[in-house]
Amino acid sequence: MITEKAHAKINLALDVIGKRPDNYHDLRMVMTTIDLYDRLTFEVISEDKIILSTNRYYLPNDDRNLVYKTAKLIKDMYAINVGLKIHIHKSIPVAAGLAGGSTDAASTIKALNQLFQLNMDMDKMMEIGKQIGSDVPFCLYGKTALVEGVGDIITPLPYVPRCWVVLVKPHFGVSTKEIFQNVKLEGINHPDVDQVVNAIKNNDYYGMCQHAGNSLESITFTLYPEVERIKQKLLSLGVDLALMSGSGPTVYALVLNEERAKRIKNSFDKKRYEVYAVRIRG
Repeated sequence: MITEKAHAKINLALDVIGKRPDNYHDLRMVMTTIDLYDRLTFEVISEDKIILSTNRYYLPNDDRNLVYKTAKLIKDMYAINVGLKIHIHKSIPVAAGLAGGSTDAASTIKALNQLFQLNMDMDKMMEIGKQIGSDVPFCLYGKTALVEGVGDIITPLPYVPRCWVVLVKPHFGVSTKEIFQNVKLEGINHPDVDQVVNAIKNNDYYGMCQHAGNSLESITFTLYPEVERIKQKLLSLGVDLALMSGSGPTVYALVLNEERAKRIKNSFDKKRYEVYAVRIRG
């Protein structure tokens, strides 16, 4: 049996550059990981099938689940004729802009590589990851990076300055597809990604916070006004940065002090929001 931790990600910058002929969008993003994670266990069984279980009743346990889809793809690719029992202990919120499904898929690739001694290098694992989802290659890398193209071009960056992350997610999910369908390039904000990259390279926490931005915020805010209300409340509490992650609806705040992070977390109604205070990993 193998156990993997699958860490969530946040976007410190997300810029939509343009639309490609295949209808996907070219992006420039700065991404990092945080200490919020799912825990996955993998066990080989003799019967040639995939048995997937989770601690969340609403998660599918068939090929609608990226873990199942990833395991089946690798089994078929390498003609593996034994089965797998996989359990996902889910802690990352679903449809939240935190790459919960993608990071679980990345952990599945790493676990099966080890379990079946497939000797895949990182390039091969990323090639498989790209077939599953655009965030999977970054989740395989798992550290701070500049991510470009459709998520497939990854340039490593130094660790983000150590800080605390407060995540606030309303009790609804957001479809990434829906948000991107509403992108109008001339009407969105374009953050200065290079300034964010330079601030991280210089270990400049406040510079990183000053230049962070997300092109998709205005679209999600229009469709889901509650997300903007969360951001405004975080800003009113005097955080160093409040920003939506991915296509939302999770908004996160950065602060340097653990006690402050916990106070901010406790200011949100747990009946209305999922709220976490965790360290940045980088």
